[in-house]
Amino acid sequence: MKTVKESQVEMVELVLPNDTNILGNLLGGRLMHWIDISGALAASRHCNNVAVTAQVDKLQFHLPVELGDIVRLKASVNRTFTTSMEVGVKVEVEKIKTGKTFHSNSAYLTFVNVDGETKKPIPVPGIIPETDEEKRRFEEALKRRMSRLKQNAD
Repeated sequence: MKTVKESQVEMVELVLPNDTNILGNLLGGRLMHWIDISGALAASRHCNNVAVTAQVDKLQFHLPVELGDIVRLKASVNRTFTTSMEVGVKVEVEKIKTGKTFHSNSAYLTFVNVDGETKKPIPVPGIIPETDEEKRRFEEALKRRMSRLKQNAD
């Protein structure tokens, strides 16, 4: 068992010209890549092992992220299941010239703990939510899982 805090990850990226489209905005695919990496790091830290992406829930782009912006990705394991876990990633953007920040995106990803030799799923250690926010996310993760399972069965 681990606490939520033990596996949290904060990743910071600077939006450079190679990360943008012709309008000077961050490419959606680049942001998805960063979200996946930060989520995988949190999941791997939690299980001290390789964790692979199994599913990404709906991802919406609310506001454009521009060239020169600082992107902060905060990843946290919300809940664990038998061989999988839900990781939430919150994306915040900071305008470098003003220091003003805004919430750009949130995503929920499912990762599976995988044995490096057999490539088969293996058990995930449990998680201990401590704060009210962590407990809320823990409860909501179960609801999302039930919805995903129902949707995948249809």
